[in-house]
Amino acid sequence: MPFMKGQHAKLGTDSINKLLFRLSTPAMTAMFATALYNITDTIFIGRGVGSMGIAAVGIVLPIVGIINSFAHMVGIGSASLLSRSLGARRFDKVNSIVGNSFVLIILISVFFASLGLIFNEEVLRLFGATDKIVPVAKPYSQLIFISLMWFPFCVSSNNLLRAEGNAREAMNALLLGMVINTVLDYVFIFPLQMGMTGAGLATAIGKLANLLYIVYYFQSKKTIIRVKAENLRLKKDIVKETTGVGLSGLGMRSSGSVAVITLNHILGNLGGEIAIAAFAIIYRVSLFIVMPLFGLNQGMQPIVGYNFGAKQFDRVSKTIRLGMFYSVLFGIFIVGLAELFPREIFSIFSKDQQLIDYGTPAFRIVVSMMWVMGIHISATGIHQALGKKKSSFWLSIMRWVLLIIPLVFILPPFMSDAVQGVWLAFPLGDLLSATIAVIILQKTLLRHGIIRNSLLAKSKQSANFVTKK
Repeated sequence: MPFMKGQHAKLGTDSINKLLFRLSTPAMTAMFATALYNITDTIFIGRGVGSMGIAAVGIVLPIVGIINSFAHMVGIGSASLLSRSLGARRFDKVNSIVGNSFVLIILISVFFASLGLIFNEEVLRLFGATDKIVPVAKPYSQLIFISLMWFPFCVSSNNLLRAEGNAREAMNALLLGMVINTVLDYVFIFPLQMGMTGAGLATAIGKLANLLYIVYYFQSKKTIIRVKAENLRLKKDIVKETTGVGLSGLGMRSSGSVAVITLNHILGNLGGEIAIAAFAIIYRVSLFIVMPLFGLNQGMQPIVGYNFGAKQFDRVSKTIRLGMFYSVLFGIFIVGLAELFPREIFSIFSKDQQLIDYGTPAFRIVVSMMWVMGIHISATGIHQALGKKKSSFWLSIMRWVLLIIPLVFILPPFMSDAVQGVWLAFPLGDLLSATIAVIILQKTLLRHGIIRNSLLAKSKQSANFVTKK
């Protein structure tokens, strides 16, 4: 989260408990809005189109996720350059950085949107669509690919807004698109009976509203950015540093989508379209569990980074313990609700009793160990705050790429019901990722002298610390 002049000093003096709440709240709000933005289509399509519509969304969303990961690469890399240039008062470089970011993201958008429109059916099948899903997914995916002409620009530019110190404006742009998407979803799918075409059109218009808000921002007096024609020429040094810094962001953002694609193929072979539809719902509900944890992590990172730089290791250690305490506490609460009301949650998305009966037990298995995910997410964020690029990269892809995907291939042959092996890969992957993350984090903190004893041995102090701070 950006700070006004003088506020950064409070990171080294204010109550850590208050800092965490103050910094995490807007980040958690933005993350929740992002999850809701992704889940809106699923609810309306499930109610208005049916389980095949949900399966179609389950195919298309990972495609969008991978394309947007390239947008995050450009956004994270250019935002890093922008922040450092502003800090060094290199205002002459600012517009060139942003101009190069604009050109890169336009090239990426045109390339992927054209690819998806020209080879639409081939792309859908590549991402796991079956013969029954393809005709349902086609009209939706075509409109989504059209919207990808402009939505990656929004994703990338949101990073620039935050780097410039206007995180609230980035959040407002997301919320505007989400609200319009939600309203139009209802209008197009129910009163106008436009089905999957209506869902795609609502999403495209919502994302267009996001774009218009950002364009308005860049034309306003709220920004110092003033891109001119000469700033739109690609410069080798800027492009190289943008893509280099942003590459880890590409890996972090794309690993989940790559895993979902793999799972769609496996579930389609083992359980058919109903398994794909069930997982589409499970995946979107899981976003509601993890997105607030990412927000809490974003609130924790500046406190850890500032106090590490100031060599106030006691505050770093306390922040980590308190952040993990809150993340596990939230995880237990939200997973507890999911385990108590799985059928009710599934019923929000669909009226198909066969899908609800099939998906409810699978849902309970998949989310059963997600209460420990906050440990893994926090460990990844802490390594980022400490400047440990390699460790943070491997931690960020560990859950999906290094654990869940291999387990999905290993477990099914040993199960009487092969699909059960797919579902069991999730709690086992979550438990292993949290355990490994604690081991790696502890070694890092011991190596830098931030702690002298095991984190686990000190974890009981967190509850007392909450009352003291």
